[in-house]
Amino acid sequence: MLHESSLIAMISVGLGAAFVAGLIATRLRLPAIVGYLLAGIAIGPFTPGFVGDAEVAPQLAEIGVILLMFGVGMHFSVRDLLSVRAIALPGAIGQILLATALGVGLTRWWGWSFGAGLVLGLALAVASTVVLLRALMDHDVLDTIHGRIAVGWLIVEDLFTVLVLVLLPALAVPLGGIALAGATGSTNAFVALALALGKVAIFAVVMFVVGARVVPWLLALVARWGSRELFTLAVLGVALGIAFGAAQLFGVSFALGAFVAGLVVGESDLSHRAAAEALPLRDAFAVLFFVSVGMLFDPAILLEAPFQVLGVLAIIIVGKGLAAMGIVLGLGYPLRTGLVVAAGLAQVGEFSFI
Repeated sequence: MLHESSLIAMISVGLGAAFVAGLIATRLRLPAIVGYLLAGIAIGPFTPGFVGDAEVAPQLAEIGVILLMFGVGMHFSVRDLLSVRAIALPGAIGQILLATALGVGLTRWWGWSFGAGLVLGLALAVASTVVLLRALMDHDVLDTIHGRIAVGWLIVEDLFTVLVLVLLPALAVPLGGIALAGATGSTNAFVALALALGKVAIFAVVMFVVGARVVPWLLALVARWGSRELFTLAVLGVALGIAFGAAQLFGVSFALGAFVAGLVVGESDLSHRAAAEALPLRDAFAVLFFVSVGMLFDPAILLEAPFQVLGVLAIIIVGKGLAAMGIVLGLGYPLRTGLVVAAGLAQVGEFSFI
């Protein structure tokens, strides 16, 4: 008797559909990502035919996010990030505030409550690290000053979103929502914020004081044993283990935890070998990330609420793009930097769905 496996079915059908759709998109001179998204729509629950497992797909996608952010972290250094803090910090905060305000204004026009509009506005304000990194890599600008600014901007957004996810349950009732089970009251919002900031600070200290010594030592030790298989397992174990531990123990996102792990490994003499070992798995699981996003899309919404969709789309592409470009130019950076940052941030991310 053959036993159905949703995991195997999701991987095989997801990658197969992504290959076919990505090939067609490439032949039509479109980005392969467009094909991956369409493949997700095709195997999603809102279209006929095979339906992928909606619970397994996001978990596979998270592996792709972790490996991608881990690889990017290995190409950066703390010095690279600190060099762009003068624009990444005020730029990200300013763009988030402007995009959130646009979301609140649009939804108030629709007749939504302020709380509902605020949640949607915050969801529209943050961008996808995976989408940005793939775009920067495809255009070979990741290692330029424009790419470093864009990545630093996204890191600030990730940290901001961690705080938002902590505060929203505590503020749900005052904003007109329903309190989640176990959520703290609004009077404890500042306590929750302080705990979140404290956890992030402790995670940073642990990684850059302890991890910066232990991880390179571990990789060097495994490399001396001469087993490529063990070295690959060590790299994957570090990437996935730190990302998972960061999320479970410190409330940090998988993406941010993996990025910091990559920064630590990047200080090792074996960083190039570690990046090469993680590359094949990274690309395969990154494809599943875009497939899983496509599975969330219900084409019927285009007929049910076309003007609302256009309004949200205008905020994401036009509003966020112009806000980011205006901030970059206002801080004295060249037009090319403004265009790269604006184009990279004119989208929404995985935190938006959460």
